[in-house]
Amino acid sequence: MIGVSPDTAKKHAKFKAKYGLAYPLVADTDHAVCEAYGVWAQKSMFGKKYMGVNRTTFVIDAKGRIARVFEKVNPLGHGPDVAEAVSALRSR
Repeated sequence: MIGVSPDTAKKHAKFKAKYGLAYPLVADTDHAVCEAYGVWAQKSMFGKKYMGVNRTTFVIDAKGRIARVFEKVNPLGHGPDVAEAVSALRSR
């Protein structure tokens, strides 16, 4: 598992420590990874438009192919869905 966001490495370090995360977080400050995966998009809040990340989870198989995509992810309770998708990949 790898987390990617446009936050800086310093912000990632604080976030990782705060939540005790055991996986790496990648600072995609130039949005290259987010753009490559099609998740850097125009968003809107309170009538104002801005660019941001559409929170998405990609499950990638052993051959480097996208096996499953979860869009509009809510982090609360999302873990079991991802675990099920990874388990399905492992049983192939």
